[in-house]
Amino acid sequence: MPNPALPPGKENLPDAFHVYSMRQAIEEEFILDVLRNYISYGTAYKIAQQKAKSDAEDVLEAFKYYYRTAALSDVSDPNQVHFLFDKLGAQGIYQWSEVEQFTDVFFNKRKADMALTSICKPAKDRWCKRYAQARADIKEFAATLRQAKKSGDAVLLANEENKLKDAKASKDALDIFKKDLGTFNRFYEFISQIIVFDDRELEKLNLYARHLAPLLREEEEEPDQIDLSGVELTHYRLQKQQEQDLKLCEEAGKKLKPGTEFGSGSARNKEMEFLSRIIDRMNDLFAAEKLSEADLVSYARTIADRIQENEAVMSQVTNNNTPDQTMLGDFPAAVEEAVLASSDAHQELMTQFLSNKAIQLGFGKLILEMLSKSA
Repeated sequence: MPNPALPPGKENLPDAFHVYSMRQAIEEEFILDVLRNYISYGTAYKIAQQKAKSDAEDVLEAFKYYYRTAALSDVSDPNQVHFLFDKLGAQGIYQWSEVEQFTDVFFNKRKADMALTSICKPAKDRWCKRYAQARADIKEFAATLRQAKKSGDAVLLANEENKLKDAKASKDALDIFKKDLGTFNRFYEFISQIIVFDDRELEKLNLYARHLAPLLREEEEEPDQIDLSGVELTHYRLQKQQEQDLKLCEEAGKKLKPGTEFGSGSARNKEMEFLSRIIDRMNDLFAAEKLSEADLVSYARTIADRIQENEAVMSQVTNNNTPDQTMLGDFPAAVEEAVLASSDAHQELMTQFLSNKAIQLGFGKLILEMLSKSA
């Protein structure tokens, strides 16, 4: 400690008594320099038609943290363990008697893994039941909100918006509980190697959390099935783009963030999550090496906007109960018409769309999802 008379903090960070850096290990040939002769590849293949590209600058930036001396920008706050302990218990997902029962069995030499899983089952069932209910409520209230918008009743609209907001908040709280459970387990196991808490309840919850967290899996909705029985892989290309030595300079790397303010996170941004899903789906469908992610999203939105101008088709989108029913109507023809009307800049995407029925179906369902979300 630079100043032992002061408490550890951002201005009084502990110093390492010994450092064996990545740089020294490379120079002494104890480890290989993986950045030497670094090769970037571009991969594309017909059918799934998805490209994967490594960015040399991103790789170099990641290594800078560890090349000389990995250091924290501040000290970790051990009290975050107690904060998370209280926050997790307040959610009512598990009972403390279940935690006690779990640890009793865990330390029994004749224990069986199935017995531990069985003890975790009540908490798992509570979480899964609440999660399923929250998702069902979101789906129901989203539908009633669309009807309220059509009615023009301001009071009804406000009530339905509040119901949907509350349902989303319930789902977000369950997502955050799952995240906090893993955070508590990881941070406690790290910080308890440095600080002796002398608290049996923390240790018990840590053991219980380690086993419960993997069990909290929401049931995925059934994905749309695409018949690929008549499809075969026709082309594959692995293209060497560049070979180079990535040089780590002498400047100190950025400092790592310490363990602070755990449990203060929020649920993922739904709009950004939806945009990421659009990009993933577009990359799955099309091989468009010259187009950026922004170009792919823009193209999908352009097609969706064109279809939105067709009142007859939009009536089918909003009134039909399922995507499959909509796809049996005029919607696929409207998508094809919009694609044919797209600009020359999207000629490559149009060609792929028109020549592949699997792409037509997949792209149509993506556009339908976008329209349903905005309806």
